[in-house]
Amino acid sequence: MKQLTLKDSFTVKGKGLHTGLEIEAKFMPAPENHGYVIQRVDLDGMPVIDAVAENVVATTRGTVIAKDGVSVSTVEHALAAFYAAGVDNVLIQLNGGELPILDGSAAEYAAGIERVGLEEQHAEKEFLIIRHKIEVEDEATGAKIVVLPDDNFNVDVKINYNSPVLSNQYATMENIAEFNKEIAPSRTFVFVREIEGLLHSNLIKGGDLDNAIVIYDSPIGQEQLDHIADMMGAPHKHVTEFGFINEKPLTSENEPARHKLLDIIGDIALIGRPLKGRVLATRPGHTINTKLAKLLRRDVKRMDVIAPVYNPNLPPIMDNIRIRELLPHRFPFLLVDKIIDMGDNYIVGVKNVTNDEPFFQGHFPQEPVMPGVLQVEAMAQTGGMLVLGSVDEPERYSTYFMKIDNVKFRQKVVPGDTLIFHVSFLTELRRGCAMMKGRAFVGEKLVCECEFMAQIIKNK
Repeated sequence: MKQLTLKDSFTVKGKGLHTGLEIEAKFMPAPENHGYVIQRVDLDGMPVIDAVAENVVATTRGTVIAKDGVSVSTVEHALAAFYAAGVDNVLIQLNGGELPILDGSAAEYAAGIERVGLEEQHAEKEFLIIRHKIEVEDEATGAKIVVLPDDNFNVDVKINYNSPVLSNQYATMENIAEFNKEIAPSRTFVFVREIEGLLHSNLIKGGDLDNAIVIYDSPIGQEQLDHIADMMGAPHKHVTEFGFINEKPLTSENEPARHKLLDIIGDIALIGRPLKGRVLATRPGHTINTKLAKLLRRDVKRMDVIAPVYNPNLPPIMDNIRIRELLPHRFPFLLVDKIIDMGDNYIVGVKNVTNDEPFFQGHFPQEPVMPGVLQVEAMAQTGGMLVLGSVDEPERYSTYFMKIDNVKFRQKVVPGDTLIFHVSFLTELRRGCAMMKGRAFVGEKLVCECEFMAQIIKNK
């Protein structure tokens, strides 16, 4: 899959939830590997902030990111819309300290993306694939998020409040394609009993009945209700029964739970890569959401390429017969068994290391270890098939080593291991030559890596 950006720019305007100021946000196409970046055009020098988990500085009533003393709040709704649309790269130009709250949902952001459309880029999309159970918990609030391996990205949310109006609710998203219709229109919510404290904390100055679900669930005198309305600059409203006091009805019976699901997606966007895994969240909020995002973000930063997923039940793209048609190597020097994945600029090969390999007779008889030079040779053979994939009639060409750089051996390879090779272009193929980066994995562990140059030559 390729990275995606916007085909064209679009703009949204509205007041900020916390400042109450009118704000304009412009969403613009961005180059490959740019990610989500927010630019404060209202400040000198127009500083930029990468929307990544390590830049999160606050999580009260929204996610706040900051860099070098410059901050932007309420980023989660817009990021959720871009993440759900599969957008990898976007520049957000903002003339204020927060994104507009609009109607309290992600609907207008999602509609803008849908209106301008998406453009496919050349670079490959890189996923963060969950291989084992990950769990984060907040004992103080009872919040908990578990992430499990899955072939896709899906989310389950359970919420529970000590409220006669909003107690237990559940929401699920099995397919990200459901987002625009089922999740994006879900609005944020607030309890009447919370509003006065939030206003005293200089929060939700721009909140009103048009951009949030307001829940009345504990007795408050009419005089106090009028006082809260005056503080918000809202009209007085007479409320006699517990419930949702908005004129606009709920979009669904579990709209609050769906909004919590929306928030999770927006905070997970801060990982910087699309996720493949099932997220199970109980009583989630921005604090625990971003705690998870920071944990996963560390994995992304630690490895620039995640070990490829190898499912032996799937048929290979190239089997051993096809490989022997393309490569001149034969036993005992053909060191790639099959090709399981291939794109325009990368290839993934597999080598099953057995005790019968001839090199184990002397390396070493009592402790068999695969020679590092043969691991490099195996990656080069895999890269050779990537190069051959760029020409017509590949059977008429051969590839040759020209140089090897930055070789590192990190762990020994022994009989019984399955080597998975990920080889990608570092440069475009020019005059028959290409620089490539090769990595060899056993399971999730990187065992060898190198850079090498190869040349493709037409056979005589």
